[in-house]
Amino acid sequence: MSGSRLDELHQEWLKRPGYTAAYDALEEEFGIASALIAARARAGLTQEQVAERMHTTQTVIARLESGRAKPSTRTLERFAEATGSRLRILFEPTAAR
Repeated sequence: MSGSRLDELHQEWLKRPGYTAAYDALEEEFGIASALIAARARAGLTQEQVAERMHTTQTVIARLESGRAKPSTRTLERFAEATGSRLRILFEPTAAR
């Protein structure tokens, strides 16, 4: 499925009741997963290579990058070290409701 088709589907789904709230609720998990994938890509490493550096398995890395797992701060620190990155955690104000 092409990216443009996915964008079209997303735009259509945004019109459905409850979709936006459900999508927004997952924003944090998607953001963490996206940041992990970006750090690994910048380092030019495979999931297997990151796993080896973290003394874990490729399956664990895949789970982290899928957004299905909520990593601890320690896990994020180990991932950052394995990818030659610096971990920064920010708190941003939410939009007024």
